[in-house]
Amino acid sequence: MYIPAHFADQDTASLHQLITAHPFGVLVSHTASGLDANHLPCHLDPAQGALGTLHLHVARANPLWRELADGDQVLVVFSAGDAYISPSWYPSKHEAHRQVPTWNYSVAHAHGRVTIRDDERYLRGVVARLTRTHEAGEAKPWKMSDAPADYTDTLLKAIVGIEIEITRLEGKRKLSQNKEVRDIEGAGRALAERGHVQLGEAMLQEAARKQQ
Repeated sequence: MYIPAHFADQDTASLHQLITAHPFGVLVSHTASGLDANHLPCHLDPAQGALGTLHLHVARANPLWRELADGDQVLVVFSAGDAYISPSWYPSKHEAHRQVPTWNYSVAHAHGRVTIRDDERYLRGVVARLTRTHEAGEAKPWKMSDAPADYTDTLLKAIVGIEIEITRLEGKRKLSQNKEVRDIEGAGRALAERGHVQLGEAMLQEAARKQQ
């Protein structure tokens, strides 16, 4: 990924936060069949390994787990949102007219080594952690024991686990950091007004940091 210095996020804790908040990743692999991309929910264990470890699962019918071998290198891409930026949102555009459209976004790229985990105990743990995390906001969180045991057992047999030890973690937060504070604020407010609240707030926070 091309990362200009002013857009680089090299803070591991910051990137872990992005992954945890946006855990639906794109797993990119290169196998004998060629390039492949799978969209999968991931659970990050930040304390396992130097840069953390991702835990996920795929359908047993998905050929990916058979095409990958333990130790193979993969890339998982996580996105915290993106949006078009109009030059009209920059106050400076209305003075000098020297602005053009762009696209802002925040992403994390996790490079790592694969281990295929085709065992029920591992899978129960992965599913249980994903469920606890994403049911936490419900008034009555669903848990695995709510379903009949034989039903759960059957479904677990239909999936295979994948563990990815992160070996390189890089991030890019393109939030108009190369612009004047007033232009960052103008675009950030415009995004928030148009429904891109999270990205807009991130830009406003960036503007506040730039003024410190």
